[in-house]
Amino acid sequence: MKIGIEGQRLFREKKHGMDMVALELINELQKLDKENEYVVFVKPDKDKCALKVTPNFKIVELDGGPYPIWEQIALPKAAKKEGCHILHCTSNTAPISPGMPLVTTLHDIIYMESISIFSKAGTWYQKTGNMYRRFVVPRVVKKSDSIITVSKFERKRIANFFSIPENDERLVAIYNGVTEHFRHINDQNELNRVKQLYNLPEKFLFFLGNTDPKKNTPGVLKAFSDYLKKTGDDMFLVMLDFEKSALDKILSEIGDKDLKSRILLTGYVVNTDLPAIYNLCSIFLYPSLRESFGIPMLEAMRCGVPVITSNTSSMPEVSGDAAYIVDPYKPQEITEGIIELLNNKQLRDDLIKKGNKQSQKFSWKNMAIDVLDLYRSVYENHYSN
Repeated sequence: MKIGIEGQRLFREKKHGMDMVALELINELQKLDKENEYVVFVKPDKDKCALKVTPNFKIVELDGGPYPIWEQIALPKAAKKEGCHILHCTSNTAPISPGMPLVTTLHDIIYMESISIFSKAGTWYQKTGNMYRRFVVPRVVKKSDSIITVSKFERKRIANFFSIPENDERLVAIYNGVTEHFRHINDQNELNRVKQLYNLPEKFLFFLGNTDPKKNTPGVLKAFSDYLKKTGDDMFLVMLDFEKSALDKILSEIGDKDLKSRILLTGYVVNTDLPAIYNLCSIFLYPSLRESFGIPMLEAMRCGVPVITSNTSSMPEVSGDAAYIVDPYKPQEITEGIIELLNNKQLRDDLIKKGNKQSQKFSWKNMAIDVLDLYRSVYENHYSN
């Protein structure tokens, strides 16, 4: 069996969630499967990352133009040329005419639910990408031999939206994992290195916000503003790859431009430096409005930091009883959570202990085993007759 895996963005310098999931899947499949052949299709870029050629893994750098053309024309053509029996597209879209059995990973369908190209929220890049997905994904769902998603919540959401029967075996939920370098760090030199590199303050809350409306950035900033006003604390909020202009706009909207002096924007942080930032922070804030899984929650738990997250979508499913749960639409609940976790040592210690246990339930190895089983099933169903 020869499996083609779409990894278009794996060589780009600033990798994000779906890129990291695809990379972890490939790394684990290389350890697990020495029998079948794989071809990974990537777009040429600067960061070759940890993707390696092995005896049964080939990497094809495919320069096929803009994303829609790359995906719809160059990718299926290259997969056919390589003699692939199955094509697995890993990042929410796929070719409408793949020319072979298709496995599609739909991490979520947020872009299908309430996206308007005329709304104020989100960037134009995000909006146009979502409009492309809105056109392509309904057609891809019909063509896919199997659809992978990342939580039971999202499986139900996809089934309802596309009128797929609940018992349809084509639609499967396979949980994501946690990368092993996310752990409690005792090495003070490593902590100091990262602290100095990103100029981190002595004490801070950590928030992975961006301009995507689902991340609830205005709600988090309002909650942090109220926390400082209530307590007079000298706490900082650390955010990663976030534009200053976008921050200024949100602070103006919530009526607290002075809050900027208590916020540190680090710029892009390489994935291997993230564990130290988790270890150094006091609380990890993840009160999104909507998530399909929530890998950062588990990363924070592995690093021994308490987590505040939401009572919506997949987050209770993934966090279990190991996080402080809030209504993300009520900033005052986020504020109360911050105060409680900074002042209630017993609750804090209890959530850290539960978080470590909860995070151990998820691994990339288990994910890869389930995906490999799915490849075999798709292959047998298509080629056994």
